[in-house]
Amino acid sequence: MAIVELKVPSPGESISEVVIARWVKNTGDVVEKDEVLAEIDSDKATLTLNAEESGKIEVLAAEGDTVKVGQVVVKIDTSFKPEAKKETPKVEVKVEAKKAEPKKEAVVSTGTYATGTPSVSAAKIMAENNIKSNQLNGSGKDGRITKQDVLAALSNGLPTAASVLSNSWQGGREKENVKMTSLRKTVAKRLVAVKNETAMLTTFNEIDMSAIYDIRAKYKDKFREVYGTNVGFMSFFTKAVTEALFHFPAVNGMIDGEEIVYHKYSDIGIAVSAPKGLMVPVLRNAELMSIAQIEAGIKELAIKARDGKLTIEEMTGGTFTITNGGVFGSMMSTPIINPPQSAILGMHNVVDRPMAINGQVVIRPMMYVALSYDHRIIDGKESVGFLVKVKEMLENPNRILFGGKNPEEVLLGL
Repeated sequence: MAIVELKVPSPGESISEVVIARWVKNTGDVVEKDEVLAEIDSDKATLTLNAEESGKIEVLAAEGDTVKVGQVVVKIDTSFKPEAKKETPKVEVKVEAKKAEPKKEAVVSTGTYATGTPSVSAAKIMAENNIKSNQLNGSGKDGRITKQDVLAALSNGLPTAASVLSNSWQGGREKENVKMTSLRKTVAKRLVAVKNETAMLTTFNEIDMSAIYDIRAKYKDKFREVYGTNVGFMSFFTKAVTEALFHFPAVNGMIDGEEIVYHKYSDIGIAVSAPKGLMVPVLRNAELMSIAQIEAGIKELAIKARDGKLTIEEMTGGTFTITNGGVFGSMMSTPIINPPQSAILGMHNVVDRPMAINGQVVIRPMMYVALSYDHRIIDGKESVGFLVKVKEMLENPNRILFGGKNPEEVLLGL
């Protein structure tokens, strides 16, 4: 009998412990090689533990247990082999044609009140108050639910649609304690550290999204036809941000001891809401990407985040982060810096608002944006200038193609 021991893999440097989040297989199950046995939560990501050989498994740790990296958590007895799947033989069934029988009228069963049929007036009141037949006891002939049955039930306190909608609470006194995941605990520590260890400030501006709306409306169908994906706001913001970072390198920097590191590239973190919490996968060298490449990259990372398949490498090394609270309806917020970065851009929802344009009041789709930054290395002039540059490029997308300048300025060499 050969026994194979499975040890907890290392999720990355500096991580010594993980949590068994969920066992996909249990003791006594016979599994095949490479089959997923468990999901493991680390400080940064969720990993899977896969069978190295086929055989019967013995689980050595329970769900929720904190285990050491390198600890044996599963044993596989390779003397057991999965049964070969048997193909079900196809059986031909001959069906003889039968003469059509005369249709019989449907008979409504009224043996119990749960299957009772309401009268017309009763059905109307039940629909208005979201009442089901199985909530009533019909007193009419053959268990028929009458109008009086419905009114009597309402007078005795049967919940109505109005009462349910007015208050979602059920009036109980229960409570539930849920252990924080490793990811949630790490995020909490990092956010508190940012507030305590950085001189974080936030500056705001607003962007007229009309030009972006026009481009998307004009080319969305052709873009989807050519690239197989939709064109969203995030790709435009990413391109605008990479250009603005070129002009304001301090916003793309970070503190390392007593030195400031200025990055000559833009690795943009895109905050994504995942079932297990907030994830920030990174687009490498986003300054070199086209709009289509950014859209494809964001889509791929978002799917991985949703499925819990992001790797440590895909979530480390960003130089700047963009977060979009607008997808949840946020009007304005102060996003928290993603350490060790020095700045983060917050997008918000787009709302039609009256604006004064050339002396006229017009309705425009407007978005508030916020830049939170570390004042230790980014001065107010740079933070405001960066946000204004992003605003200018999004309100005049031609600037994105010409290094943040107007085409006329490029033509004149200004």
